[in-house]
Amino acid sequence: MDAQGRWRADDIDPADQWVLNPDTGDYELRLTPSAGQSAVPGPRRSGAVRGAQVRSPAGAPAAPRGRTAPVRDTPPAPSPEVPGPRRRRPPEPAPSRRKGRPKKSRTKKALIWTGGIMAFVLVGTAGAAYLYYEHLNDNITALPDDGAGTGGFSKDRAINILLIGTDKRTGKGNEGYGDSGSVGHADTTILLHVSKDRTNATALSIPRDLIVDIPDCPTTQKDGTTKDIPGTSQTRFNESLGQEGRTPSCTMRTVTELTGLEIDHFMVADFNAVKTLTTAVGGVEVCLAKDIDDPDSHLKLSKGEHTIKGDQALAFVRTRHSVGFGGDLSRIQLQQQFLSSLMRKLKSNDTLTSPSKMIDLAEAATKALTVDSKIADIKKLAALGQEIGKVNTKNLTFATAPVVDNSDGATVSLVEPKAKTLFAYMKEDISLTKVKKQEKAKVAARLKGSRSAASDVRVNIYNGGAPAGSAQETLTWLQNEEGVLKSSQLGNADQTQKTTTLEYAPDQADQARKLADIMGLTASQLKPGESETTAQGLPAMKLVLGKDYKGAGVTADDPSKATDGVQNVQADKTVCAK
Repeated sequence: MDAQGRWRADDIDPADQWVLNPDTGDYELRLTPSAGQSAVPGPRRSGAVRGAQVRSPAGAPAAPRGRTAPVRDTPPAPSPEVPGPRRRRPPEPAPSRRKGRPKKSRTKKALIWTGGIMAFVLVGTAGAAYLYYEHLNDNITALPDDGAGTGGFSKDRAINILLIGTDKRTGKGNEGYGDSGSVGHADTTILLHVSKDRTNATALSIPRDLIVDIPDCPTTQKDGTTKDIPGTSQTRFNESLGQEGRTPSCTMRTVTELTGLEIDHFMVADFNAVKTLTTAVGGVEVCLAKDIDDPDSHLKLSKGEHTIKGDQALAFVRTRHSVGFGGDLSRIQLQQQFLSSLMRKLKSNDTLTSPSKMIDLAEAATKALTVDSKIADIKKLAALGQEIGKVNTKNLTFATAPVVDNSDGATVSLVEPKAKTLFAYMKEDISLTKVKKQEKAKVAARLKGSRSAASDVRVNIYNGGAPAGSAQETLTWLQNEEGVLKSSQLGNADQTQKTTTLEYAPDQADQARKLADIMGLTASQLKPGESETTAQGLPAMKLVLGKDYKGAGVTADDPSKATDGVQNVQADKTVCAK
């Protein structure tokens, strides 16, 4: 009600005119009559004055209609001429009148108004939240998993999510990227495994050019019918999506057959997903160890750190000719670096405490991602996100399926022993972060223990990539200056290698530690294995001088640093792309 409008006495706060009726539980308007109206109740407005208090001409409280008046210890008013509450208060009101009407605190008044406003806001927000929830659900594109998945993730077991990045050129501004008419392949594929106890996770990249067997795929068609798409043996992995009408469910089946892990859900992202998601979070921080100018991906960045989003982010994850060896494996390394940074940004306070970023992120994610129908609901996606979010980023490891180049120079094949071990680690919930630390400790232990005398060390020396003459130079130095008399130089190794290594049998560990001390070899350069024999048929260790060898008596660099990189990196680490 307008402060200057009707029903408003100059000395009455509007909040005082609303009271709680204990009989109905409703707030009602209390219009206190003037002195001349004490015996006659005023007209009611929609029940607003039910139970309203009226006063007698003497100023004493009268009982509300139908109720017993509360007893108050109030002295009688000195005169019936004292103005009623609807009249302007005299400059000096009678003290007894002031005592007879205790003043309501300003705090209580504020709470009444604030409570009403908050109730309105909450009701309004609830309605808006429901509408927004429906809006986000409408954004989601879903496809059936055709029975290829587990039927849905569960909070009481490990979670496997297949993330598929397709090279389909749909969306504004994407026509200029290569084949604009492509139906899309499984261009970038990551299997995210979250352990049952949520303490660790592994993000396994599967190279698009990996030779695999694609199994038969029953696939739901647009008209609702099911078509069995025949499998293909010994073909590129990226053909598990898009080709021959294959859907993400076919890629799920292919990954399960490859790794042995059953998959709960799939999520497919196209070019626009990279652009919109990075823009929603305000950009992703990346680092380059050199300048990059790639006309194919349209990426042009200087050496150093950058915050990228939109088209620039898409160019970053697509570039490959300007990093590493210029192939798909090098691009995978770059993408792992990018995703690590994106994960850190998503979990940062800068994102989580920004309502605008969270809304933008919800819009971008629901519009950009295609998911399987069993998780095509905001509540289910949020629940999944909460489970994945329980993993500390320092325990999220990015890895790449171990592969070797094929003779055609265009495809790769699994390195079976290593691949099987990696897949078993994931299936058994073994943290790669923990494994890496355990391996380092195990390697370091190779240098712990007793040492043989130099005269008891027996070793054959080979040149495996060191400068010409290095094997003979080392032999001379060991015999003449270090007392390793039982040593031989046997020419070139069967193949070259980057790192100098010393292979030895278990019963030669004491000799290996002694030679490592003499030559300055690190623990990782010692390779437990089998011994070989000398010309006299005696057991000997095998020392191969690699490309890192700097000369007799010169300590080599730690070769473990040569294997450090983004192909097996923790998500909380920042790595500069080379």
